[in-house]
Amino acid sequence: MKKFVLSLIAIFFALSSFAIERKAPQEEGMDPERLSKVDEIINASIENKEIPGAVLAVVRNGNLVYLKAYGNKSVDPVEPMTENTVFDLASCSKVVGTTISMMQLLERGCYRLTDRVDMYIPGFEPYVDPETGEKVHIRIVDLLTHSSGLPSYVAPEVVIKACGKDDPDSLMSYICKMKREFRPTTDFQYSCLNFITLQNILQNITSEKLCDYAQKNIFDVLGMTHTAYNPKLNNNEQIMKLVAPTEKQPDGKYLLGEVHDPLARVMNHGNSGNAGVFSNAEDLAILAAALMNGGEVDGKRILGKLTVETMIRVPEEVKQLGRSLGWDNYSPYASNNGNLFHPTMTFGHTGYTGTSIIIDPVSKTSVILLAHRVHPADKGSVVRLRALVANVVAGSIVE
Repeated sequence: MKKFVLSLIAIFFALSSFAIERKAPQEEGMDPERLSKVDEIINASIENKEIPGAVLAVVRNGNLVYLKAYGNKSVDPVEPMTENTVFDLASCSKVVGTTISMMQLLERGCYRLTDRVDMYIPGFEPYVDPETGEKVHIRIVDLLTHSSGLPSYVAPEVVIKACGKDDPDSLMSYICKMKREFRPTTDFQYSCLNFITLQNILQNITSEKLCDYAQKNIFDVLGMTHTAYNPKLNNNEQIMKLVAPTEKQPDGKYLLGEVHDPLARVMNHGNSGNAGVFSNAEDLAILAAALMNGGEVDGKRILGKLTVETMIRVPEEVKQLGRSLGWDNYSPYASNNGNLFHPTMTFGHTGYTGTSIIIDPVSKTSVILLAHRVHPADKGSVVRLRALVANVVAGSIVE
């Protein structure tokens, strides 16, 4: 029994050693009084019933300088928000899970950005010019920058009606044959189908599920102990007791520990390239610190320095679109960056449920705002709130 207890203690200290260091804002060149203005902005959003609650984390120079919970985690029954609340990240999963996993495979020599998708997914059809009949193959880089021409989404019931099944293979088969809406690289269309396709490329390369690969190669490596796919299905009690509910379902129950996105939940059963990661603010702060430090934090590396630089740089041939590899730099979707962080080098992502991540590598500042605007019903809004919070954080930087 004594050995067992000592083992648990050793595991605890091994895990806790990866936690990001906390410092006062003024220690990292931020004015604490200016920074505290975020409190009234977030509380006003709660009072206006735009969100039931939120958690904000601010990282500067690799250290956590602000972490605060606001409002309620649940409204039925009422349960206050806590700093360690775990959220359904929705589309922030695209970068936290899928993008970083794909970049690891890139630096390991598993594929080239210019490789055709059909090299990894047989039967994946190209774009066909309606006037000339010319075939233009979609490449992996086109998926990462949302310039592939794939439709933005497809309802699960449409796929089930066409394929007769609600499984991942049916979904990928359907995507393979869908009409391509424009010639690759000529336009931007944010698409969940791009990242479900990337998920299948990764799985065909590694022979592992995306959820297992990301857990082993990203979350566990960085000590992100409250980050995982499918917490309910996997009976992850540690996360389930902290997770915030999302939308009320027709049966009167709230989604809890199950991904909100319909394609990810119904067709991909929680293991999906477009959504499905659950995490909290401190874990995402660790990830942000790693990305601002060339892929490494606390001696634990997930990406090489040049890999990170490539990932967050908008490719020249889609410069006008404003999307880097997986991330958003200055596309029309980047309003969450606010107005004060670097206009082209800041990168981030948002999630439908109300989550967002912003990283400015120039000022070495990250803003992680986690909310669940879809609780109790899908009626809340965080678009303006994200920008206001980003501006206050950026405005508090004084050195």
